[in-house]
Amino acid sequence: MKLEERTDDRKKLVFELIKDEEYKPMKIKEIATILQLKADDREALDEVLNGLIKEGKILRTKKGKYVLPRSIMMIVGKFIANPKGFGFVEIEGESEDIFIPGKYTNGAFHGDQVAIRLVKGAEAGRRKEGEVVEILSRGKSEIIGTYQKSRNFGFVIADNKKISKDIFIPKSGEYGAVNGDKVVVKITSWGEDDKKPEGDITEIIGNITDPETDILAIVRDLEIPTVFPDAVQQQAEGVSQVIKEQEIGNRLDIRHLQTVTIDGEDAKDLDDAITIEKTASGYTLGVHIADVTNYVTEGSPLDEEAIKRGTSVYLVDRVIPMLPRKLSNGICSLNQGEDRLALSCIMDIGLKGNVLSYKAAETVINVDRRMTYTNVAKILEDHDEEVMAEYKDLLDMFNDMEELAKILRAKRKERGSIDFDFPEAKIIMDEKGVPIDIKPYDRNVATKIIEEFMLLANETIAESFFWQQIPFVYRTHEEPDPLKISNLAAFIYNFGYHIKGKEQVHPKELQKLLIDIEGSKEETIISRLTLRSMKKAMYTVTNDGHYGLAAKYYSHFTSPIRRYPDLQIHRIIKDTINGRMNDSRAEHYEKILEKIAKQCSENERRAEEAERETEKLKKVEYMQDKIGQTFDGVISSVTSFGLFIELENTVEGLIHVTSMTDDYYTHDKDHHCYIGERTSKIYRIGDVVKIIVTGADKAQRTIDFELFDEEDEA
Repeated sequence: MKLEERTDDRKKLVFELIKDEEYKPMKIKEIATILQLKADDREALDEVLNGLIKEGKILRTKKGKYVLPRSIMMIVGKFIANPKGFGFVEIEGESEDIFIPGKYTNGAFHGDQVAIRLVKGAEAGRRKEGEVVEILSRGKSEIIGTYQKSRNFGFVIADNKKISKDIFIPKSGEYGAVNGDKVVVKITSWGEDDKKPEGDITEIIGNITDPETDILAIVRDLEIPTVFPDAVQQQAEGVSQVIKEQEIGNRLDIRHLQTVTIDGEDAKDLDDAITIEKTASGYTLGVHIADVTNYVTEGSPLDEEAIKRGTSVYLVDRVIPMLPRKLSNGICSLNQGEDRLALSCIMDIGLKGNVLSYKAAETVINVDRRMTYTNVAKILEDHDEEVMAEYKDLLDMFNDMEELAKILRAKRKERGSIDFDFPEAKIIMDEKGVPIDIKPYDRNVATKIIEEFMLLANETIAESFFWQQIPFVYRTHEEPDPLKISNLAAFIYNFGYHIKGKEQVHPKELQKLLIDIEGSKEETIISRLTLRSMKKAMYTVTNDGHYGLAAKYYSHFTSPIRRYPDLQIHRIIKDTINGRMNDSRAEHYEKILEKIAKQCSENERRAEEAERETEKLKKVEYMQDKIGQTFDGVISSVTSFGLFIELENTVEGLIHVTSMTDDYYTHDKDHHCYIGERTSKIYRIGDVVKIIVTGADKAQRTIDFELFDEEDEA
């Protein structure tokens, strides 16, 4: 390659070369070699480099090397810390994070917005590496943790283990806290070099001896609002709990149709009801959703608070609702025997499960019976005579539901929709908030019926509004990252399974894998690894399809009481069916929807983290009085430091390799197992083992096991 004749072209060529090698300062000789310049062209290259230096586009180091200046090299993102001292920087719009070694974190805390420079490019499957060069803004100025008091000062140990430094509290800043209090600390100094950060306690959440305190601390740490502002409460109190005749007159009145809700026993916010009729050509299915937007008007205090929350949060011992209970459990809940306003998706469905036609309508409904999943299952699965007698007028309806749901499920399976059927834990608490039992959630015929009907309504609405080309909020699930699928393929190969495709894998291939492993000892771990290889679903303003469901069109329409995106698209649907969707209204939605979709996705992640952390906490608490007891478990993961074991009740604990003292065990990374050097004993994923519980640490939220030696017991 030769330098172009024009000076501008020469500069562009050299600048792009140095930019490509931004993490690596280059000598003029290296640049000339890459450009394949002859000796008589070196002078021209020197002139080009000097020109770029004058323009501030590159720098010459003291050692005579050329590199981009820091202002150009800097990349901005969010710092995600690891308890071991290193971290990653998430770059918006980029799928791959940048690894930050511990020596290059330079005082960054978890959640900080930072500027970094690259120090090493991606190579051999490893991520790019960077160095934090500037902390642009702190992620949090308040930290939640446990106070440890000394005579003249104290420390707060952060609950979030990604914050690895203790926070120094001077005596003047202890706020009356005592040993073991969960507190809120306002940071006054972030610390430099080896100095610890400092802060003042501003709030005492409670003492760690109170079972409720840890849950409150998690919620507070994630900044989840728990109290509704006065203006919101006042608006909720002002909402009439009676529907006016004028409102009914403007709607499709379907109170005469046999209507049921089907929910869990403890559900109080009933936001979906079902009607069904068998016809000559198939079925007419009505999915009727609480018309929350009738009471939560755009821009009102209720609406602003709902946007801020984004979703209801379901924790082990409480629900933090998106809307005040006056609405969610009152006029918006489709309670039995009461007139309620709904937004309905009424679908005519063929015998093969295809939606032949549909209409969206503002309706008024009246639920005949509030059914539970348990009782519907007793009717359809157990044929319980007593329950069947109680609901004899609804038996034909339930049979039609089951029939249609089977057709829809088979159709979904045929196109490749992936079903992950993990045993989810239900933690039973006593009146003091202490966990007394852990049981798997029962997923029965009734839950599957409602799942199929909600999925169909969500797809039908999404497809309709996509083709109408109206601004909308979709539920998007992108294709998995090829590298993760490649790693999954390599893992399952050890067990004799295969998936077709490298760059792109059709969801049907993953569905087939889950069917193939059904009933095998490695089923749980392969299912979980398959799920982890997926990207997270999110809300978007573009219709990019739902990979996991193998659906071209998908939205969230069915839960406006507890999800803001559903509430938002209800407004769009109502504007459309009532003829209000003019250019001005469409432009309004174009302006606001992208921000709403992004914020709702972020709030959903926050809720998931709260649910995950509180469940983990209560599982540790449940196992604290089980120390010394033995259980059967399954090896769910094999790591370089030991074996993770999952018990039947879904509790997971670690057997550290140092506790495996009957032999010297070598970790075989390729085959995901440990092999005893003397005995040749092998521990691999899916093996059933007997364990003894040796520790349960609430602070670390970890559970420790050891292999139980029955010979020692004898």
